[in-house]
Amino acid sequence: MAVVGGSIAGSAFAGAAARLGAERVVVLERSPGRLEDRGVGICTHNDRFDELVRAGHLAEDTRRHRLTIRRWVTRGPVGEGDGRDGRGRALWGQPFPFHSHHWAVLWQALRERAPEQVEFRLGATVTAVGGDAEGAWVEEADGVRHTHDLVIGADGYRSVVRAAVCPQAAPEFAGYVCWRGSYDAALLADLPGGAAVWPEEECITVCYRGGQVVIYRIPGLAPGSTQVNWVFYAPTPAWLRPDGPTGIPAGALTAGQLDGLRQLADRHLPPYWAGLVTLTPRERTFLQPVYDLATPRRTAGRLLLGGDAATVVRPHNTSGAVKALQDAHAFEQAGRAGGSWPALLASYDRERSAVGRELVDLGRTLGRAQVTDAPDWSAMDGPAMTAWWQHQLTGSGGFGGHALGRTEPSP
Repeated sequence: MAVVGGSIAGSAFAGAAARLGAERVVVLERSPGRLEDRGVGICTHNDRFDELVRAGHLAEDTRRHRLTIRRWVTRGPVGEGDGRDGRGRALWGQPFPFHSHHWAVLWQALRERAPEQVEFRLGATVTAVGGDAEGAWVEEADGVRHTHDLVIGADGYRSVVRAAVCPQAAPEFAGYVCWRGSYDAALLADLPGGAAVWPEEECITVCYRGGQVVIYRIPGLAPGSTQVNWVFYAPTPAWLRPDGPTGIPAGALTAGQLDGLRQLADRHLPPYWAGLVTLTPRERTFLQPVYDLATPRRTAGRLLLGGDAATVVRPHNTSGAVKALQDAHAFEQAGRAGGSWPALLASYDRERSAVGRELVDLGRTLGRAQVTDAPDWSAMDGPAMTAWWQHQLTGSGGFGGHALGRTEPSP
């Protein structure tokens, strides 16, 4: 089997394919270097993490940072200020049973669990894929085609494999962006009050009309170290043209663009959180337009889609990594139950396509409620916030990811 894309989804699918008995699994990753420098923070719900451990996809000792409460805050009323420590006016303390991860630490944990028949090839650019009911092929940049029994597309939201499975499906711009950043938590000492005014188990959500900032700590690359991670949802800058899946990578923002971010933070955030955002080094700051995508199908012939290649969900759901790992789990379970390639592919498509659509719908609901059609935060208090949150989740169990359901450990 071939897996196109070697990040979290690709690594998880490669492990699942090997456990199903594939004699050889090759993972084709276009990045020429290793992926440890991807410093994005991600979260997993405690229950979802435990399910994935029991199912054999994650190790119990995977490094993570414990979170227990999500503190929603906003700027204080004019004339009243933002409190003694500059953290703003508290709206709600929401129970938050999650763990946070450093993307690269979680990815490395998956890589280390890969069976020996999995080969990772870095710098392998896939330009086209295809196939039929009898097999599949992958063409690389040198023009050479390699045949496989199955090709799995785990190559993200700009997927080459998706273009072959359902060429009409394309990510749809949500109308706003997220700035992102991370850095060593030791830098918090430069803020008034330092790190002490922000308890380590708190995830902070700073609300303003037109956006929000979500802030939490994550494990650093070195064991025992900690980083600050933030996601700043905001209107689309005038200079950005999101006419296709695009973004500004870390280190590529201009001085003027970074100054626009600082002005945005100073204008909308309480002083402590504005200072936290603007502490971020240029080389650790980047911008991503927010997109949605739910493919009408996940398989065609001997091609299969997983992770963001199949479903792009807004980050509000806090389910991105879980979604990818659950895709790989569903593939493995379908392989164990099905007696043929058609049965495997049909079972996987049926189970994960419906879940993907539900997650996309929930992400759109959360995006409207929290960004594009947010309430007047100055009029909100604890009871109002609780009712507002429950209304968003009506009819959905997908915040943090759906329950895995089947959690039999792999032999």
